[in-house]
Amino acid sequence: MIIQPVVNIAEICAQKGVEQVVLSPGSRCAPLTIAFARHPKLNVRTVTDERAAAFIALGMALTTGKPTVLICTSGTAALNYAPAVAEAYFQQVPLLILTADRPPEWIDQLDGQTIRQQNVYGQHIKQRYTFPVDFSHKDAVWHSERMVSEALNETVAFPAGPVHINIPLREPFYPAPGEEISFDAQVKVIAEEPNSYDLSASQLHKLQQEIQQYKRILVVAGQDIYNPQLLQSLEAFSEATGAVVVGDIISNIQDLPSVVRYQDALLSCPDEEKLKAFQPDLLITFGKSIISKSLKLHLRKYKPKGQWHVQPAGQVADTFQALTKIVRCAPENFFSTLAGSTETDATYAKAWAEMNAIAGNFLQQYLSDATYSELSIVAKVVAALPQHSNLNLANSMAVRYANIIALQPEQQVQVYANRGTSGIDGSNSTAVGCALSSQQITTLITGDLAFFYDRNGLWHNYLPQNLRIVLLNNHAGGIFRLIDGPKQQPELEPFFETKQTLSAENTAKDFGMNYKAINSLEELEQVLPLFFSEKEGVSILEVFTDSKENAALFATYKQALRKAF
Repeated sequence: MIIQPVVNIAEICAQKGVEQVVLSPGSRCAPLTIAFARHPKLNVRTVTDERAAAFIALGMALTTGKPTVLICTSGTAALNYAPAVAEAYFQQVPLLILTADRPPEWIDQLDGQTIRQQNVYGQHIKQRYTFPVDFSHKDAVWHSERMVSEALNETVAFPAGPVHINIPLREPFYPAPGEEISFDAQVKVIAEEPNSYDLSASQLHKLQQEIQQYKRILVVAGQDIYNPQLLQSLEAFSEATGAVVVGDIISNIQDLPSVVRYQDALLSCPDEEKLKAFQPDLLITFGKSIISKSLKLHLRKYKPKGQWHVQPAGQVADTFQALTKIVRCAPENFFSTLAGSTETDATYAKAWAEMNAIAGNFLQQYLSDATYSELSIVAKVVAALPQHSNLNLANSMAVRYANIIALQPEQQVQVYANRGTSGIDGSNSTAVGCALSSQQITTLITGDLAFFYDRNGLWHNYLPQNLRIVLLNNHAGGIFRLIDGPKQQPELEPFFETKQTLSAENTAKDFGMNYKAINSLEELEQVLPLFFSEKEGVSILEVFTDSKENAALFATYKQALRKAF
Protein backbone atom coordinates (compact mmCIF):
# COMPACT_ATOMS: atom_id res chain seq x y z
CA MET A 1 0.00 0.00 0.00
CA ILE A 2 0.98 3.64 -0.51
CA ILE A 3 1.70 5.39 2.77
CA GLN A 4 -0.70 8.24 3.55
CA PRO A 5 1.91 11.02 3.89
CA VAL A 6 2.90 10.44 0.23
CA VAL A 7 -0.75 10.61 -0.82
CA ASN A 8 -1.07 13.81 1.17
CA ILE A 9 1.62 15.52 -0.94
CA ALA A 10 -0.84 15.61 -3.83
CA GLU A 11 -3.64 16.90 -1.59
CA ILE A 12 -1.49 19.72 -0.19
CA CYS A 13 -0.44 20.73 -3.71
CA ALA A 14 -4.08 20.85 -4.81
CA GLN A 15 -5.18 22.86 -1.76
CA LYS A 16 -2.39 25.37 -2.36
CA GLY A 17 -3.48 26.06 -5.93
CA VAL A 18 -1.22 23.80 -7.99
CA GLU A 19 -2.95 22.88 -11.24
CA GLN A 20 -0.29 21.43 -13.54
CA VAL A 21 1.84 18.33 -12.93
CA VAL A 22 4.38 16.81 -15.32
CA LEU A 23 5.77 13.39 -14.52
CA SER A 24 8.00 10.83 -16.17
CA PRO A 25 7.39 7.08 -15.76
CA GLY A 26 9.32 4.95 -13.29
CA SER A 27 8.84 2.35 -10.56
CA ARG A 28 10.44 4.15 -7.63
CA CYS A 29 8.16 7.14 -8.21
CA ALA A 30 5.05 4.95 -8.59
CA PRO A 31 3.50 6.01 -5.25
CA LEU A 32 3.79 9.67 -6.29
CA THR A 33 2.53 8.96 -9.80
CA ILE A 34 -0.55 7.15 -8.51
CA ALA A 35 -1.34 9.77 -5.87
CA PHE A 36 -1.11 12.69 -8.31
CA ALA A 37 -2.78 10.89 -11.23
CA ARG A 38 -5.79 9.97 -9.10
CA HIS A 39 -6.29 13.42 -7.62
CA PRO A 40 -9.41 14.98 -9.22
CA LYS A 41 -8.16 18.57 -9.10
CA LEU A 42 -4.74 18.08 -10.72
CA ASN A 43 -3.99 18.07 -14.45
CA VAL A 44 -1.29 15.41 -14.82
CA ARG A 45 0.70 14.72 -17.99
CA THR A 46 3.37 12.11 -18.70
CA VAL A 47 6.50 13.03 -20.66
CA THR A 48 9.07 10.26 -20.96
CA ASP A 49 12.17 12.40 -21.53
CA GLU A 50 12.90 14.09 -18.20
CA ARG A 51 14.83 16.98 -19.72
CA ALA A 52 11.91 17.78 -22.03
CA ALA A 53 9.44 17.24 -19.18
CA ALA A 54 11.20 19.79 -17.01
CA PHE A 55 11.24 22.46 -19.73
CA ILE A 56 7.57 21.82 -20.50
CA ALA A 57 6.85 22.39 -16.80
CA LEU A 58 8.93 25.57 -17.00
CA GLY A 59 6.79 26.84 -19.89
CA MET A 60 3.62 26.12 -17.95
CA ALA A 61 4.85 27.97 -14.89
CA LEU A 62 5.95 30.91 -17.03
CA THR A 63 2.51 31.45 -18.54
CA THR A 64 0.42 30.70 -15.43
CA GLY A 65 2.67 32.24 -12.79
CA LYS A 66 1.82 29.26 -10.58
CA PRO A 67 4.13 26.45 -9.44
CA THR A 68 4.24 23.43 -11.72
CA VAL A 69 5.07 20.11 -10.06
CA LEU A 70 7.68 17.78 -11.59
CA ILE A 71 7.89 14.11 -10.61
CA CYS A 72 10.54 11.59 -11.62
CA THR A 73 12.04 8.30 -10.51
CA SER A 74 15.44 7.84 -8.88
CA GLY A 75 18.89 7.92 -10.48
CA THR A 76 19.87 9.88 -13.58
CA ALA A 77 16.24 10.87 -14.14
CA ALA A 78 16.76 13.57 -11.51
CA LEU A 79 19.94 14.77 -13.22
CA ASN A 80 18.04 15.24 -16.49
CA TYR A 81 15.96 17.94 -14.81
CA ALA A 82 19.08 20.02 -14.12
CA PRO A 83 19.15 22.28 -17.23
CA ALA A 84 15.55 23.38 -16.70
CA VAL A 85 16.07 23.75 -12.95
CA ALA A 86 19.01 26.11 -13.60
CA GLU A 87 16.93 28.06 -16.12
CA ALA A 88 14.07 28.33 -13.64
CA TYR A 89 16.47 29.52 -10.94
CA PHE A 90 17.94 32.37 -12.98
CA GLN A 91 14.68 33.26 -14.71
CA GLN A 92 12.83 33.09 -11.36
CA VAL A 93 10.15 30.59 -12.34
CA PRO A 94 8.27 28.56 -9.66
CA LEU A 95 8.80 24.80 -9.90
CA LEU A 96 8.36 22.11 -7.25
CA ILE A 97 10.59 19.12 -8.04
CA LEU A 98 9.72 15.80 -6.43
CA THR A 99 12.38 13.14 -6.99
CA ALA A 100 11.84 9.59 -5.78
CA ASP A 101 14.93 8.02 -4.19
CA ARG A 102 16.25 4.87 -2.58
CA PRO A 103 16.07 4.86 1.22
CA PRO A 104 19.32 6.13 2.82
CA GLU A 105 20.65 2.68 3.77
CA TRP A 106 20.88 1.75 0.07
CA ILE A 107 22.86 4.76 -1.15
CA ASP A 108 26.34 3.77 -2.42
CA GLN A 109 25.48 0.06 -2.16
CA LEU A 110 25.54 -0.65 -5.91
CA ASP A 111 21.76 -0.84 -6.04
CA GLY A 112 20.14 -0.03 -9.39
CA GLN A 113 19.15 3.52 -10.33
CA THR A 114 20.85 4.93 -7.27
CA ILE A 115 22.88 8.14 -7.15
CA ARG A 116 23.49 10.79 -4.48
CA GLN A 117 20.35 12.88 -4.88
CA GLN A 118 20.02 15.03 -1.76
CA ASN A 119 21.95 17.99 -3.17
CA VAL A 120 21.67 17.04 -6.82
CA TYR A 121 20.92 20.60 -8.09
CA GLY A 122 23.71 22.26 -6.15
CA GLN A 123 23.37 26.02 -5.93
CA HIS A 124 20.73 26.25 -8.65
CA ILE A 125 17.85 25.72 -6.28
CA LYS A 126 16.11 28.01 -3.79
CA GLN A 127 15.66 25.37 -1.12
CA ARG A 128 16.02 21.60 -0.75
CA TYR A 129 14.25 19.15 1.57
CA THR A 130 14.45 15.43 2.32
CA PHE A 131 11.14 13.72 2.97
CA PRO A 132 10.94 11.42 6.02
CA VAL A 133 11.39 7.70 5.42
CA ASP A 134 9.83 6.42 8.64
CA PHE A 135 6.40 7.55 9.92
CA SER A 136 6.14 5.50 13.08
CA HIS A 137 6.13 8.69 15.15
CA LYS A 138 3.32 11.19 14.61
CA ASP A 139 5.79 14.10 14.42
CA ALA A 140 7.17 12.63 11.19
CA VAL A 141 3.73 13.10 9.59
CA TRP A 142 3.57 16.69 10.88
CA HIS A 143 7.08 17.24 9.52
CA SER A 144 6.20 15.90 6.06
CA GLU A 145 3.06 18.02 5.73
CA ARG A 146 4.79 21.14 6.98
CA MET A 147 7.62 20.53 4.51
CA VAL A 148 5.36 20.44 1.44
CA SER A 149 3.64 23.71 2.42
CA GLU A 150 6.98 25.37 3.09
CA ALA A 151 8.35 24.19 -0.23
CA LEU A 152 5.39 25.52 -2.21
CA ASN A 153 5.49 28.83 -0.33
CA GLU A 154 9.17 29.13 -1.19
CA THR A 155 8.62 28.54 -4.92
CA VAL A 156 6.56 31.73 -5.23
CA ALA A 157 8.22 33.92 -2.57
CA PHE A 158 10.19 36.65 -4.34
CA PRO A 159 12.33 35.86 -6.20
CA ALA A 160 10.34 32.84 -7.35
CA GLY A 161 12.24 29.73 -8.33
CA PRO A 162 12.66 25.95 -8.13
CA VAL A 163 12.46 24.01 -4.86
CA HIS A 164 13.43 20.34 -4.49
CA ILE A 165 11.98 17.65 -2.24
CA ASN A 166 13.88 14.36 -2.39
CA ILE A 167 11.57 11.52 -1.37
CA PRO A 168 13.13 8.19 -0.29
CA LEU A 169 10.62 5.38 -0.78
CA ARG A 170 10.63 1.76 0.31
CA GLU A 171 8.70 -1.04 -1.33
CA PRO A 172 5.89 -1.84 -1.89
CA PHE A 173 5.32 0.94 -4.43
CA TYR A 174 1.90 -0.07 -5.71
CA PRO A 175 -1.48 -0.53 -4.01
CA ALA A 176 -3.02 -3.97 -4.17
CA PRO A 177 -5.44 -4.58 -7.07
CA GLY A 178 -8.67 -2.76 -6.35
CA GLU A 179 -7.23 -0.94 -3.34
CA GLU A 180 -8.52 2.61 -3.02
CA ILE A 181 -6.43 5.56 -1.88
CA SER A 182 -8.03 8.46 -0.06
CA PHE A 183 -7.05 12.11 0.08
CA ASP A 184 -7.11 13.68 3.53
CA ALA A 185 -9.03 16.93 3.21
CA GLN A 186 -7.96 17.85 6.76
CA VAL A 187 -4.26 17.64 5.92
CA LYS A 188 -2.12 20.41 7.40
CA VAL A 189 -1.65 23.34 4.98
CA ILE A 190 0.32 26.52 5.71
CA ALA A 191 -0.67 29.60 3.72
CA GLU A 192 1.60 32.61 3.23
CA GLU A 193 0.26 36.06 2.45
CA PRO A 194 2.25 37.74 -0.34
CA ASN A 195 4.21 40.91 0.34
CA SER A 196 3.28 44.03 -1.67
CA TYR A 197 6.84 45.41 -1.35
CA ASP A 198 5.90 49.08 -0.93
CA LEU A 199 8.24 51.90 0.05
CA SER A 200 7.83 53.29 3.54
CA ALA A 201 7.03 56.99 3.90
CA SER A 202 10.60 57.77 5.00
CA GLN A 203 12.11 55.79 2.12
CA LEU A 204 9.85 57.51 -0.37
CA HIS A 205 10.71 60.97 0.97
CA LYS A 206 14.43 60.20 0.77
CA LEU A 207 14.23 58.95 -2.82
CA GLN A 208 12.08 61.92 -3.86
CA GLN A 209 14.80 64.22 -2.56
CA GLU A 210 17.65 62.27 -4.16
CA ILE A 211 16.09 61.87 -7.61
CA GLN A 212 15.81 65.63 -8.03
CA GLN A 213 19.58 65.96 -8.47
CA TYR A 214 19.42 63.94 -11.72
CA LYS A 215 18.25 65.60 -14.92
CA ARG A 216 18.92 62.80 -17.44
CA ILE A 217 17.12 59.66 -16.29
CA LEU A 218 17.25 56.41 -18.24
CA VAL A 219 15.10 53.40 -17.26
CA VAL A 220 16.27 50.03 -18.59
CA ALA A 221 13.89 47.07 -18.29
CA GLY A 222 15.35 43.58 -18.07
CA GLN A 223 13.56 40.34 -18.89
CA ASP A 224 10.22 40.06 -17.15
CA ILE A 225 6.75 38.65 -17.60
CA TYR A 226 3.96 40.79 -19.01
CA ASN A 227 2.57 42.96 -16.20
CA PRO A 228 -0.19 45.48 -17.06
CA GLN A 229 0.11 47.22 -13.69
CA LEU A 230 3.84 47.74 -14.24
CA LEU A 231 3.21 49.15 -17.72
CA GLN A 232 0.72 51.67 -16.34
CA SER A 233 3.04 52.89 -13.59
CA LEU A 234 6.04 52.97 -15.91
CA GLU A 235 4.12 55.04 -18.43
CA ALA A 236 2.96 57.42 -15.70
CA PHE A 237 6.53 57.81 -14.42
CA SER A 238 7.91 58.48 -17.90
CA GLU A 239 5.22 61.03 -18.77
CA ALA A 240 5.49 62.86 -15.44
CA THR A 241 9.29 63.01 -15.27
CA GLY A 242 10.39 62.87 -18.91
CA ALA A 243 12.54 59.80 -18.19
CA VAL A 244 13.57 57.65 -21.15
CA VAL A 245 12.49 53.98 -21.07
CA VAL A 246 14.45 51.32 -22.97
CA GLY A 247 13.48 47.65 -23.18
CA ASP A 248 14.55 44.53 -25.05
CA ILE A 249 11.83 42.41 -26.62
CA ILE A 250 11.99 40.01 -23.64
CA SER A 251 11.20 42.81 -21.18
CA ASN A 252 7.52 42.71 -22.26
CA ILE A 253 7.14 46.48 -22.13
CA GLN A 254 6.72 46.85 -25.91
CA ASP A 255 3.05 47.86 -25.47
CA LEU A 256 4.26 51.31 -24.31
CA PRO A 257 4.20 53.58 -27.39
CA SER A 258 7.07 55.77 -26.17
CA VAL A 259 9.51 52.97 -25.26
CA VAL A 260 12.87 52.93 -27.06
CA ARG A 261 12.68 49.57 -28.85
CA TYR A 262 15.48 49.92 -31.44
CA GLN A 263 18.44 50.30 -29.10
CA ASP A 264 20.38 47.57 -30.91
CA ALA A 265 20.16 49.60 -34.11
CA LEU A 266 20.57 53.14 -32.80
CA LEU A 267 23.63 52.30 -30.70
CA SER A 268 25.39 51.29 -33.93
CA CYS A 269 25.73 55.00 -34.64
CA PRO A 270 29.42 55.74 -35.39
CA ASP A 271 29.17 59.36 -34.18
CA GLU A 272 30.82 59.51 -30.75
CA GLU A 273 29.21 62.83 -29.86
CA LYS A 274 25.73 61.47 -30.52
CA LEU A 275 26.48 58.42 -28.40
CA LYS A 276 27.70 60.59 -25.53
CA ALA A 277 24.36 62.40 -25.63
CA PHE A 278 22.72 59.16 -24.45
CA GLN A 279 24.76 59.05 -21.24
CA PRO A 280 22.35 59.25 -18.28
CA ASP A 281 22.84 60.97 -14.96
CA LEU A 282 20.70 58.31 -13.30
CA LEU A 283 20.16 54.80 -14.58
CA ILE A 284 17.14 52.98 -13.09
CA THR A 285 16.98 49.26 -13.81
CA PHE A 286 14.61 46.43 -12.97
CA GLY A 287 13.97 42.90 -14.18
CA LYS A 288 16.50 40.27 -15.15
CA SER A 289 18.81 39.78 -18.15
CA ILE A 290 19.44 42.09 -21.08
CA ILE A 291 19.89 40.74 -24.64
CA SER A 292 21.39 43.81 -26.25
CA LYS A 293 25.16 43.64 -26.06
CA SER A 294 25.29 47.12 -27.60
CA LEU A 295 23.30 48.54 -24.69
CA LYS A 296 25.45 46.79 -22.10
CA LEU A 297 28.70 48.01 -23.65
CA HIS A 298 27.32 51.52 -24.10
CA LEU A 299 26.31 51.91 -20.45
CA ARG A 300 29.56 50.38 -19.21
CA LYS A 301 31.47 52.92 -21.30
CA TYR A 302 29.24 55.95 -20.64
CA LYS A 303 28.54 55.30 -16.99
CA PRO A 304 25.83 57.21 -15.13
CA LYS A 305 26.49 59.16 -11.97
CA GLY A 306 24.23 56.72 -10.17
CA GLN A 307 22.38 53.48 -10.85
CA TRP A 308 19.37 52.36 -8.85
CA HIS A 309 18.21 48.79 -9.25
CA VAL A 310 14.62 48.21 -8.15
CA GLN A 311 14.01 44.67 -6.86
CA PRO A 312 11.95 43.48 -3.88
CA ALA A 313 14.38 40.83 -2.63
CA GLY A 314 17.19 38.50 -3.65
CA GLN A 315 20.64 38.91 -5.16
CA VAL A 316 21.20 41.91 -7.43
CA ALA A 317 23.58 41.83 -10.39
CA ASP A 318 25.86 44.76 -11.26
CA THR A 319 25.42 44.20 -15.03
CA PHE A 320 26.52 47.68 -16.09
CA GLN A 321 29.29 48.04 -13.47
CA ALA A 322 27.54 51.19 -12.27
CA LEU A 323 25.32 50.05 -9.38
CA THR A 324 25.11 52.55 -6.52
CA LYS A 325 21.76 51.81 -4.83
CA ILE A 326 19.40 48.85 -4.42
CA VAL A 327 15.77 49.85 -3.85
CA ARG A 328 13.80 47.06 -2.19
CA CYS A 329 10.42 47.65 -3.73
CA ALA A 330 8.16 46.16 -6.42
CA PRO A 331 8.91 48.06 -9.66
CA GLU A 332 5.24 48.88 -10.29
CA ASN A 333 5.01 50.45 -6.82
CA PHE A 334 8.30 52.30 -7.23
CA PHE A 335 7.36 53.98 -10.51
CA SER A 336 3.83 54.87 -9.45
CA THR A 337 4.94 56.46 -6.15
CA LEU A 338 7.84 58.40 -7.69
CA ALA A 339 5.94 59.70 -10.71
CA GLY A 340 6.12 63.48 -10.61
CA SER A 341 8.99 63.56 -8.12
CA THR A 342 11.29 65.37 -10.56
CA GLU A 343 11.47 66.87 -14.02
CA THR A 344 14.24 65.92 -16.41
CA ASP A 345 16.12 67.66 -19.20
CA ALA A 346 13.77 67.51 -22.22
CA THR A 347 16.68 67.46 -24.67
CA TYR A 348 17.76 64.07 -23.32
CA ALA A 349 14.45 62.38 -24.13
CA LYS A 350 14.38 64.17 -27.47
CA ALA A 351 17.82 62.79 -28.43
CA TRP A 352 16.72 59.22 -27.72
CA ALA A 353 13.35 59.69 -29.48
CA GLU A 354 14.92 61.14 -32.60
CA MET A 355 17.50 58.37 -32.91
CA ASN A 356 14.90 55.71 -32.15
CA ALA A 357 12.75 57.09 -34.97
CA ILE A 358 15.71 57.13 -37.38
CA ALA A 359 16.52 53.51 -36.48
CA GLY A 360 12.88 52.43 -36.83
CA ASN A 361 12.49 54.16 -40.20
CA PHE A 362 15.75 52.65 -41.43
CA LEU A 363 14.69 49.14 -40.40
CA GLN A 364 11.29 49.52 -42.02
CA GLN A 365 12.81 50.74 -45.29
CA TYR A 366 15.69 48.27 -45.28
CA LEU A 367 13.51 45.25 -44.57
CA SER A 368 10.89 46.25 -47.15
CA ASP A 369 13.60 46.03 -49.82
CA ALA A 370 15.68 43.26 -48.23
CA THR A 371 16.57 40.07 -50.03
CA TYR A 372 15.92 36.59 -48.64
CA SER A 373 17.80 36.12 -45.36
CA GLU A 374 17.11 35.10 -41.77
CA LEU A 375 16.72 38.74 -40.70
CA SER A 376 14.07 39.46 -43.36
CA ILE A 377 12.34 36.13 -42.63
CA VAL A 378 12.03 36.89 -38.92
CA ALA A 379 10.77 40.39 -39.76
CA LYS A 380 7.97 38.91 -41.88
CA VAL A 381 7.04 36.42 -39.17
CA VAL A 382 7.07 38.99 -36.35
CA ALA A 383 4.92 41.39 -38.38
CA ALA A 384 2.38 38.61 -39.07
CA LEU A 385 1.99 37.42 -35.46
CA PRO A 386 -1.66 37.32 -34.36
CA GLN A 387 -2.75 39.96 -31.87
CA HIS A 388 -2.75 38.84 -28.23
CA SER A 389 -0.58 35.82 -29.02
CA ASN A 390 2.53 34.35 -27.36
CA LEU A 391 6.01 34.45 -28.88
CA ASN A 392 8.73 32.08 -27.74
CA LEU A 393 12.26 32.79 -28.90
CA ALA A 394 15.05 30.22 -28.98
CA ASN A 395 18.57 31.31 -28.16
CA SER A 396 21.48 32.05 -30.53
CA MET A 397 20.26 34.17 -33.47
CA ALA A 398 16.47 33.78 -33.22
CA VAL A 399 16.16 35.94 -30.09
CA ARG A 400 18.72 38.44 -31.44
CA TYR A 401 16.94 38.88 -34.78
CA ALA A 402 13.63 39.43 -32.99
CA ASN A 403 15.22 41.95 -30.65
CA ILE A 404 16.58 43.94 -33.60
CA ILE A 405 13.19 43.99 -35.31
CA ALA A 406 11.09 44.61 -32.16
CA LEU A 407 7.34 44.39 -31.58
CA GLN A 408 4.86 47.23 -31.99
CA PRO A 409 2.39 48.34 -29.26
CA GLU A 410 -0.71 47.37 -31.22
CA GLN A 411 0.43 43.74 -31.54
CA GLN A 412 0.05 43.05 -27.79
CA VAL A 413 2.23 39.96 -27.96
CA GLN A 414 3.71 38.36 -24.83
CA VAL A 415 7.31 37.16 -25.17
CA TYR A 416 9.10 34.23 -23.55
CA ALA A 417 12.72 33.14 -23.91
CA ASN A 418 15.07 30.99 -21.87
CA ARG A 419 17.47 33.83 -21.11
CA GLY A 420 18.14 32.74 -17.54
CA THR A 421 20.98 30.51 -18.73
CA SER A 422 20.62 31.32 -22.48
CA GLY A 423 21.10 27.72 -23.59
CA ILE A 424 19.63 26.20 -26.74
CA ASP A 425 18.34 23.17 -24.82
CA GLY A 426 14.65 23.08 -24.04
CA SER A 427 13.37 25.69 -26.52
CA ASN A 428 10.79 23.38 -28.11
CA SER A 429 9.72 22.01 -24.73
CA THR A 430 9.28 25.43 -23.13
CA ALA A 431 7.13 26.56 -26.06
CA VAL A 432 5.03 23.39 -25.72
CA GLY A 433 4.52 24.15 -22.02
CA CYS A 434 3.50 27.73 -22.81
CA ALA A 435 1.01 26.54 -25.44
CA LEU A 436 -0.45 23.87 -23.15
CA SER A 437 -1.25 26.45 -20.48
CA SER A 438 -2.57 29.17 -22.81
CA GLN A 439 -5.52 29.53 -25.16
CA GLN A 440 -3.59 31.86 -27.46
CA ILE A 441 -1.60 31.02 -30.58
CA THR A 442 1.94 30.31 -29.33
CA THR A 443 4.75 30.75 -31.85
CA LEU A 444 8.29 29.49 -31.45
CA ILE A 445 10.99 31.00 -33.66
CA THR A 446 14.02 28.73 -33.50
CA GLY A 447 17.17 27.69 -35.32
CA ASP A 448 17.96 24.23 -36.61
CA LEU A 449 20.43 23.23 -33.89
CA ALA A 450 18.09 24.26 -31.07
CA PHE A 451 15.15 22.54 -32.76
CA PHE A 452 16.82 19.20 -33.43
CA TYR A 453 18.55 19.24 -30.05
CA ASP A 454 15.13 19.26 -28.37
CA ARG A 455 13.01 17.07 -30.65
CA ASN A 456 11.94 15.06 -27.62
CA GLY A 457 10.00 18.11 -26.50
CA LEU A 458 7.46 16.99 -29.13
CA TRP A 459 7.54 13.32 -28.10
CA HIS A 460 4.44 12.91 -25.96
CA ASN A 461 0.68 12.72 -26.31
CA TYR A 462 -0.19 16.35 -25.60
CA LEU A 463 0.91 18.42 -28.61
CA PRO A 464 -1.23 21.57 -28.35
CA GLN A 465 -3.11 22.66 -31.47
CA ASN A 466 -2.23 26.31 -30.81
CA LEU A 467 1.53 25.68 -31.23
CA ARG A 468 3.32 27.10 -34.30
CA ILE A 469 7.04 26.52 -34.93
CA VAL A 470 9.05 28.63 -37.37
CA LEU A 471 12.31 26.80 -37.98
CA LEU A 472 15.22 28.71 -39.51
CA ASN A 473 17.28 25.90 -41.04
CA ASN A 474 20.66 26.96 -42.40
CA HIS A 475 22.08 23.48 -41.72
CA ALA A 476 24.65 24.91 -39.31
CA GLY A 477 25.17 26.95 -36.15
CA GLY A 478 24.97 30.17 -38.13
CA ILE A 479 25.67 32.46 -35.17
CA PHE A 480 29.35 31.49 -35.30
CA ARG A 481 29.66 33.20 -38.70
CA LEU A 482 28.24 36.40 -37.25
CA ILE A 483 30.29 36.90 -34.10
CA ASP A 484 33.94 37.89 -33.91
CA GLY A 485 36.26 35.10 -32.91
CA PRO A 486 35.02 31.85 -34.44
CA LYS A 487 34.33 33.33 -37.89
CA GLN A 488 38.03 34.18 -38.29
CA GLN A 489 39.23 30.67 -37.38
CA PRO A 490 40.03 27.78 -39.77
CA GLU A 491 38.08 25.50 -37.41
CA LEU A 492 34.83 27.44 -38.07
CA GLU A 493 33.04 24.89 -40.25
CA PRO A 494 33.97 21.55 -38.71
CA PHE A 495 34.08 22.51 -35.02
CA PHE A 496 31.88 25.57 -34.44
CA GLU A 497 29.12 25.51 -37.06
CA THR A 498 28.67 21.72 -36.75
CA LYS A 499 26.95 21.31 -40.10
CA GLN A 500 23.97 18.98 -40.38
CA THR A 501 21.73 17.90 -43.28
CA LEU A 502 18.48 17.28 -41.41
CA SER A 503 15.03 18.51 -42.33
CA ALA A 504 12.06 18.70 -39.96
CA GLU A 505 9.71 17.02 -42.42
CA ASN A 506 10.15 13.58 -40.86
CA THR A 507 9.80 15.04 -37.37
CA ALA A 508 6.48 16.57 -38.40
CA LYS A 509 5.32 13.21 -39.77
CA ASP A 510 6.42 11.38 -36.63
CA PHE A 511 4.36 13.63 -34.39
CA GLY A 512 1.38 14.31 -36.69
CA MET A 513 2.16 17.98 -37.29
CA ASN A 514 1.36 20.08 -40.35
CA TYR A 515 4.51 20.90 -42.31
CA LYS A 516 5.55 23.36 -44.99
CA ALA A 517 8.99 24.00 -46.49
CA ILE A 518 9.85 27.57 -47.52
CA ASN A 519 12.62 28.77 -49.85
CA SER A 520 11.65 32.38 -50.64
CA LEU A 521 10.05 35.45 -49.09
CA GLU A 522 7.19 35.18 -51.57
CA GLU A 523 6.39 31.65 -50.39
CA LEU A 524 6.61 32.80 -46.79
CA GLU A 525 4.18 35.68 -47.29
CA GLN A 526 1.69 33.38 -48.99
CA VAL A 527 1.60 30.75 -46.23
CA LEU A 528 1.74 32.95 -43.10
CA PRO A 529 -2.01 33.82 -42.98
CA LEU A 530 -3.02 30.13 -43.01
CA PHE A 531 -0.13 29.17 -40.72
CA PHE A 532 -1.36 31.56 -38.04
CA SER A 533 -5.06 30.76 -38.45
CA GLU A 534 -6.68 28.92 -35.56
CA LYS A 535 -7.97 26.14 -37.82
CA GLU A 536 -4.48 25.19 -39.05
CA GLY A 537 -3.48 23.31 -35.91
CA VAL A 538 0.00 22.45 -34.63
CA SER A 539 2.46 23.19 -37.44
CA ILE A 540 6.09 23.51 -38.47
CA LEU A 541 7.15 26.11 -41.02
CA GLU A 542 10.70 25.20 -42.04
CA VAL A 543 12.48 28.07 -43.78
CA PHE A 544 15.70 27.06 -45.53
CA THR A 545 18.59 29.50 -45.90
CA ASP A 546 22.33 29.39 -46.49
CA SER A 547 24.64 30.13 -43.56
CA LYS A 548 27.27 31.93 -45.65
CA GLU A 549 24.68 34.07 -47.42
CA ASN A 550 23.06 34.97 -44.10
CA ALA A 551 26.42 36.11 -42.75
CA ALA A 552 27.14 38.21 -45.85
CA LEU A 553 23.69 39.82 -45.85
CA PHE A 554 23.84 40.53 -42.12
CA ALA A 555 27.18 42.28 -42.63
CA THR A 556 25.56 44.33 -45.41
CA TYR A 557 22.74 45.27 -43.06
CA LYS A 558 25.19 46.45 -40.36
CA GLN A 559 27.13 48.54 -42.89
CA ALA A 560 23.94 50.19 -44.14
CA LEU A 561 22.82 50.80 -40.56
CA ARG A 562 25.97 52.71 -39.67
CA LYS A 563 25.46 54.96 -42.68
CA ALA A 564 21.86 55.74 -41.63
CA PHE A 565 23.11 57.93 -38.76
